[in-house]
Amino acid sequence: MLGLIGKKIGMTRIFDEAGKVTPVTVLQIEDNYVVALRNEEKNGYNACVLGSGLKKKSRVTKPYAGQFPEGVEPTQYLIECRDFDLEANIGDKLTVETFRDIDFVDVVGISKGKGFQGAMKRHGFGGGRKTHGSKFHRALGGTGAATTPGTTKKGRKMAGRMGAERITVLNLRVMKVDADKGVLLVKGAVPGYANGLVFVREAIKG
Repeated sequence: MLGLIGKKIGMTRIFDEAGKVTPVTVLQIEDNYVVALRNEEKNGYNACVLGSGLKKKSRVTKPYAGQFPEGVEPTQYLIECRDFDLEANIGDKLTVETFRDIDFVDVVGISKGKGFQGAMKRHGFGGGRKTHGSKFHRALGGTGAATTPGTTKKGRKMAGRMGAERITVLNLRVMKVDADKGVLLVKGAVPGYANGLVFVREAIKG
């Protein structure tokens, strides 16, 4: 698997030669550094630890700085990428050019938080009758068993916190790779808010 750490900048649109418009999401891929390598003999699996975004020196503790090799500045974000396909050594710098020959990518991000919501909005319930005198429009209704012990079972769909979950969007087409600006344009929407952290990887089902 091949992937890099990035940020979601926002959405825009591009036009092709025929004038057809395509909605795209702009992903900022800053320089990624290889912080560590895991191998089968020592760790039991193969992986590459990537770091992105320089961290302020005043906020770097000694234990945190100790995991970075000599010559690599402590980064703000760290992600472990298993079965990394690209041949890389500790200290190497990876840029958006890594996706130059890739047609489809998967994007992993944290969805927008929507706070505490009712069951209708959170789970898409239809609700009760809209007629006059119903008195049951958007209420949840019974949640417990009708017989003994009459308790609510774990996993019942009820009101609660909505959003702020790890979401993976598969098979987004790569529309453009701009090495000068360090951005990647992908067709469609990406989870998360503006300037939110995302992980962009080569499509596993592409």
